[in-house]
Amino acid sequence: MSSSQRAEGSHGFFKQYISRRNSLMDFIIRFERALSHQREKELVADHVDAFEVAQCLLPMPMNKQMATLYTRTMFQKFEQELIESTACFLELKTEDACKVVFNVSERKNWETRVAEVVYVKDSDHASCSCQRFEFVGIICKHILALFRRDQIEYMPEKYILKRWKKTAKCGLVSDANGKEIKDCADPGLLIKRSTMSRLASDVVEDALMSEEGCEVLSETLKSLQVKLKLLKDGPSNNEVGGSSSQTQYMKDPKRVRCKGRSKGVTGAKEKAMKRGIRHCRECGHIGHDRRQCPALNTP
Repeated sequence: MSSSQRAEGSHGFFKQYISRRNSLMDFIIRFERALSHQREKELVADHVDAFEVAQCLLPMPMNKQMATLYTRTMFQKFEQELIESTACFLELKTEDACKVVFNVSERKNWETRVAEVVYVKDSDHASCSCQRFEFVGIICKHILALFRRDQIEYMPEKYILKRWKKTAKCGLVSDANGKEIKDCADPGLLIKRSTMSRLASDVVEDALMSEEGCEVLSETLKSLQVKLKLLKDGPSNNEVGGSSSQTQYMKDPKRVRCKGRSKGVTGAKEKAMKRGIRHCRECGHIGHDRRQCPALNTP
């Protein structure tokens, strides 16, 4: 990939989040959000590549080989080239003691396209005029057609770039000071970290809209920091490899009502006793209410 293509790809990605009308503060926030989304997508893709194997559309040994080596994105591109190679036809152009030149024709959209594949015998290396391997890093359909003609079932190691492998991030990585950067052992923890970072970025963006929001977020973060510190310094973290010095007391369990047992039926007399003595608001006497007052019922 050339420098101009790489720059165009970066510009196209950031245009989804940034526009010329954004202020400086909005630009910084949106830029960080774009990077956070990009990291999250990479972590999800790494998780899929680590625990899943892509399904092969063609039952060929080379296709199955690349499914286990390549990342899912690059394998899909390679498999598409492998499928299109079945529609390519080779024609010998020239041959001498050093190299063999083939014309590889392909008919697509009622148009015949011809590419030139050169095979050098001494170095056992094949190159194509389309230069897809030089620009993208995967073998093109024209060279794959040559491999099929020569009955090469497995991809030679020199055509498999490490940058497209699932194990590309494995190994020692050093920072600017030469110190080794250790990777996290749990891939799921990385995904949680990315998710929480994205959530925190959204909360900060909403809080910056007003001074009151900044104060509320600041106080909430301070309170949350204290709670997390207490959780970190709790008994479960300080008692690793030892026993607790505090005595744990077991309390009696709560009584549970037996299944099928009812509370019983309360009679009318008991209900009347619980209600208390009636008081009439009309005549002021007790023992009856307004509906049963003799003064109102007297003709």
